[in-house]
Amino acid sequence: MSRVVAIFGGRSEIGLAVATRLAPGATVVLAARPGPMDEAVDACRQAGATRVEVFDFDADDVAAQPGLVAAIEERVGPIDVAVLAFGVLGDQKRAEADAEFAAAVLHTDFIAQAGLLTVLADRLRPRGHGTIVAFSSVAGARVRRANYVYGSAKAGLDGFASGLADALHGSGVHLVIARPGFVIGRMTQGMEPAPFSSTPDQVADAVVRRIERGRGVELWIPWQLKAMFAVAAVVPRSLWRRMPR
Repeated sequence: MSRVVAIFGGRSEIGLAVATRLAPGATVVLAARPGPMDEAVDACRQAGATRVEVFDFDADDVAAQPGLVAAIEERVGPIDVAVLAFGVLGDQKRAEADAEFAAAVLHTDFIAQAGLLTVLADRLRPRGHGTIVAFSSVAGARVRRANYVYGSAKAGLDGFASGLADALHGSGVHLVIARPGFVIGRMTQGMEPAPFSSTPDQVADAVVRRIERGRGVELWIPWQLKAMFAVAAVVPRSLWRRMPR
């Protein structure tokens, strides 16, 4: 049987880039908000997928997550690789004045992610194999004033995923916590790229290498950011609060 690769956020640039790299000989599932998916499906087929299935996915509907994962596996078989590639950047200025909007960003980028990670881990653990990829961010390594709503959501997700990775240790299920820096793409269009920026293709390359390697939890993209944020921990708050996004 072919490997089953499920991308939750199948229309995202990074998610689709990962999907096409894992597509050769695989069954690819693209779970995404309702809308046109022909281009994404064609990209996976051209990359060598033996089968491509599309599922409607409302990331914020946590209650529906167990049913969605069950429906995917009923149609295509057990998931081997699951990639959580959904999320929102949000408008920091609006979030500072709109409590409901701030809560919505936190829900999508932390609560919904934690829910789906729990569902996937619960299904894969008894099988003793499989890989899950969670996208954290350097924004969560030390939260900056310039984007503290998004950053705090990523900090929460990072902590949750780190604990889950430890809980899965020895089970045969591998959890990868990807921590990219600034990614030049649709989500950051119009923003000034930060040092050590990457593209969706570069992020996908790093993630797929780690999946195939099958070990190592933390993945900084690019690797230089690990050293940079080790130093960031000791930067005085008076300086840190002036750091840009």
